[in-house]
Amino acid sequence: QVQLVESGGGLVQAGGSLTLSCATSGRTFNSYTMGWFRQAPGKEREFVAVVGGSGGTRTYAASVKGRFTISRDNAKNTVYLQMNSLKPEDTAVYYCAADRRYSTLSDQYTDWGQGTQVTVSS
Repeated sequence: QVQLVESGGGLVQAGGSLTLSCATSGRTFNSYTMGWFRQAPGKEREFVAVVGGSGGTRTYAASVKGRFTISRDNAKNTVYLQMNSLKPEDTAVYYCAADRRYSTLSDQYTDWGQGTQVTVSS
C-alpha cells in the first residue's frame, strides 16, 4: 500500500498557473503508475493525467492536453501536475492515485490521496 499526500492547491484567476505535488511513501515508487483525477461539485470523478513508472509514458484527458503536464521525480517519490492556462471549469478537488497497472480508469487505482482543492475564478 502507498500513502499519498497532495499539496499545492489554491485559488487562482483564469489564465493562471498552479503546480500540484503528490508525495508518496514506500521504497518502490518507480514501480507504480501515478494518476491525477479530479472531481467537481455534483460531478463524477474524472481522469486528468497519468504517468508510467519510468516517467516515459504519459496520457492526458482531452480537456487538459496542451495545458497540463504530469511529471515525476522518482528520487523524491513525488509526482507533479503543472497546470497552465487554467479555466473556471478546471475547478475541482484534485486527487493523486497509485497503482501498478497503467490505466486512465479511476476504479483501477488502489491507493488515493485525500485531495487538494483547486478553484479558478473568472
